[in-house]
Amino acid sequence: MNFKECFPIWDKLTPEQQNKISKAIVYRHIEKGTMLYNGLDCTGLLLIKTGQLRAYILSDEGREITLYRLLDGDICLFSASCIMNSLQFTINIVSEKNSEVWVIPPDVYKNLMENSAAVANYTNELMASRFSEVMWLIEQIMWKSLDKRLAAFLVEETSLENTTSLKITHEIIANHLGSAREVVTRMLRYFQNEGIVKLTRGTVEILDLQKLKQLSI
Repeated sequence: MNFKECFPIWDKLTPEQQNKISKAIVYRHIEKGTMLYNGLDCTGLLLIKTGQLRAYILSDEGREITLYRLLDGDICLFSASCIMNSLQFTINIVSEKNSEVWVIPPDVYKNLMENSAAVANYTNELMASRFSEVMWLIEQIMWKSLDKRLAAFLVEETSLENTTSLKITHEIIANHLGSAREVVTRMLRYFQNEGIVKLTRGTVEILDLQKLKQLSI
């Protein structure tokens, strides 16, 4: 799959714009655990060819919470926050798996936004979609108990990893959920006592996925 096939509005660009973006894009192979963006530099738009990125925020106390994941074909807009003056919060983006991405330089994309209604509209739609995800997360934190959020996270992980044997630590789960590791450990032990999961070092094995799904509702 090449860039033209992945970029959703490629066919709506003029030949001149297509040529400009083709010359400007940079291909990068990203190792798992690499920090791609921490709010300090304007990296540019990231278009994920393959892999998995995680967007999260960090509290003053150092606690993390995942905002959303980016998978094959997704575009990360907030890594080019310098082209959007209205953004007032800092987001971090890290590679959760070995990934391949294309980077569109911010000045190139900003120029496209200013000269292409299609690009401007697409950018606004993308931004609205991401903010909707953030608002959904806030609602979950405010109105859902941790056991339900933890169950939903584990269900999502089994889908992403395509396995019921999850190689993940309690601390990583806590970072995703914006909770303390001790609290997550206590809840996972409760799940284990209920026969929903089996815990071993560095692994959470899902024993009853259906029950987990019911709990997440």
